[in-house]
Amino acid sequence: MPGTAPTGLDDPAKKDIAMQLVSSAENSTLDWKAQYGYIEDIGDGRGYTAGIIGFCSGTGDLLDLVELYTRRRPDNVLAGYLPALRAVDGGDSHDGLDPGFPDAWETAARDPDFRQAQNDERDRVYFDPAVSRARSDGLGALGQFAYYDAFVMHGDGDDGASFGSIHRRALAQAQPPARGGDEVAYLDAFLDARVWAMEQEEAHSDTSRVDTAQRVFLRDGNLDLDPPLAWKVYGDSFHTG
Repeated sequence: MPGTAPTGLDDPAKKDIAMQLVSSAENSTLDWKAQYGYIEDIGDGRGYTAGIIGFCSGTGDLLDLVELYTRRRPDNVLAGYLPALRAVDGGDSHDGLDPGFPDAWETAARDPDFRQAQNDERDRVYFDPAVSRARSDGLGALGQFAYYDAFVMHGDGDDGASFGSIHRRALAQAQPPARGGDEVAYLDAFLDARVWAMEQEEAHSDTSRVDTAQRVFLRDGNLDLDPPLAWKVYGDSFHTG
């Protein structure tokens, strides 16, 4: 319909696409709803990585998730690990978690309350703030996704290679639409800054989730992230829509 504004990333269909894109990079599958029970130590210094968004025992977001779940359901199978999760926060230790925590996580993932808690923490910590920041910069769904994916991998904040640092580097090269800039030029600068941030850490040095995914959509002029979409991550090809 003429005059209808394009849908943002919080449109349910677009949000599902965003979840598929992240899952293709994090879990090599589009079936993101099958990842609630995922858990492994991928050797990146963040301890266990788990669930639909890669909550980490070493970065605090996994602890926050289990605390939320425990407030909602105190008798859950993960509640007993809260002291250990608090102790290992900030590092890669498994002290107090092995050997039972992975099995307990997989058990909890069969509980609809735990799956909902994962959804809620994903939105509170990553999705909602990223979409809000992108909208304030005047960006469409592709830009909103670029911010979201950066939040997922690097976290919010202003230090090191976090989202705040990436955002500052982008602003030093181009202005977003909200400041009178060109959306494509700004997103190019943002993705350049994102690649720089990924290259600062060996575990994230493969930048294909930008180079052969987000950058492809940008080159195609698909600022609204409209399907169908085709992309590659780590050499694997994906298609949706």
